[in-house]
Amino acid sequence: MKGAIIIMEVILRKDKEKLGKAGEVISVKEGYARNFLIPQGIALVNTPQNKKVCENEAKQAKQKEMREIKISEKVVSKLEDISCTVSVKVGENDKMFGSVTSADISEALKIHDIDIDKKHIILEKPIKELGAYTVEVKVHSGVTGKLKVWVVKE
Repeated sequence: MKGAIIIMEVILRKDKEKLGKAGEVISVKEGYARNFLIPQGIALVNTPQNKKVCENEAKQAKQKEMREIKISEKVVSKLEDISCTVSVKVGENDKMFGSVTSADISEALKIHDIDIDKKHIILEKPIKELGAYTVEVKVHSGVTGKLKVWVVKE
């Protein structure tokens, strides 16, 4: 039969937009499965043995996620116990030169042996005045904490 479309069942190993989530069994064209999904490591042929492989991968991923969440929660509790001080140059009437950004706060946290990427420090806008601020820090997806930041003159 020339031109017949053969459908194949595969198990997704990774989330794939417009197809499904990891662990789901889906039906796709055989050529798409054999030429793209399987070589890219996105899917496996639906067999009992491959089902077990995917279940083990899902279990390991869940355990890894739980470990990362526990570590993130420890970092959040440490963040909430400290206060971070950022020194800035000021001019007349305590007017700041420039502003305090998430990068400055990230650098100041390194003094406390906490390494947080500036992208995870959430500032609605840069800090332009001296004083105390509460800044939100997203340590992990779903795990956020509050950090006390003091902006003082040098």
